[in-house]
Amino acid sequence: MFKERETTSWCPGCGNFPLRKALKDSLNEMDLNYEDVVMFTGIGQAAKMPHFLKINGYNGLHGRAIPPAVGMRIANPNIEVIVESGDGCSYGEGGNHFVHNMRRNLDIVHLVHNNQIYGLTKGQASPTSGTDIKTEVQPEGVTAQPLNPLRIALSSGATFVARSFVGDREHLSKMIKKASNHRGYALIDVLQPCVSFNKINTYKWYSDRVARLENHDKTDIDSAFHEAGKWGDEIPIGVFYQKERDVFRDHFPWLDNQEVISERKIDPSDMDDLLRDFE
Repeated sequence: MFKERETTSWCPGCGNFPLRKALKDSLNEMDLNYEDVVMFTGIGQAAKMPHFLKINGYNGLHGRAIPPAVGMRIANPNIEVIVESGDGCSYGEGGNHFVHNMRRNLDIVHLVHNNQIYGLTKGQASPTSGTDIKTEVQPEGVTAQPLNPLRIALSSGATFVARSFVGDREHLSKMIKKASNHRGYALIDVLQPCVSFNKINTYKWYSDRVARLENHDKTDIDSAFHEAGKWGDEIPIGVFYQKERDVFRDHFPWLDNQEVISERKIDPSDMDDLLRDFE
């Protein structure tokens, strides 16, 4: 069974804790073993998840969690691949990989801890920070409009777009399992308070506004785009959009959809033509 590690460096009350528990519970409920799952992270407090959850993990560069996950997904279609990092790492430094791998429709689950602040580097504004947030770097307030990751995902070809909240752990676990069962790029934007540096978007602030999507057609991208634009007095959570289409490997007929490339048997004689080019 997947287990939480006792020692962490997260602040008491950090939203990472309930997210970790929801992820652990979801993996156990899906009857996955350690050898069935690998997690890729970048840099940040959220990206420390593989340190604090007993799981196969790869810690990479800031904003570069997706590229090694792409390599794993192409090489081994039979393993569960999870990309997990914060809003700065995923939407800021990693924004380019975020957009273009949704276009490719890699079969991965992308969990983004969205606390609307840079927590590891002590409270600078992130791409999703609201204009009402003041920091030591932005003492007069944030002037840039906050990025809307759900609308970016919808317009970039993501085939599963969802949002959840760590204060509703039952809902979050359900979203993780739905994303895992989806064949294609599955984004879950997870609303997660930073108790140390974001004094506006608190547990109470979210709890007063978050509402589960009701009577929403997740196959209607126009409706999804409309719902994804709601932010303020009401913040919807749930699956905004889901669609089946070919994943990246489907476009390459020489890749068997069940083949683990590292296990492919290679006959040296198959390279004779290639070697003759160097004679």
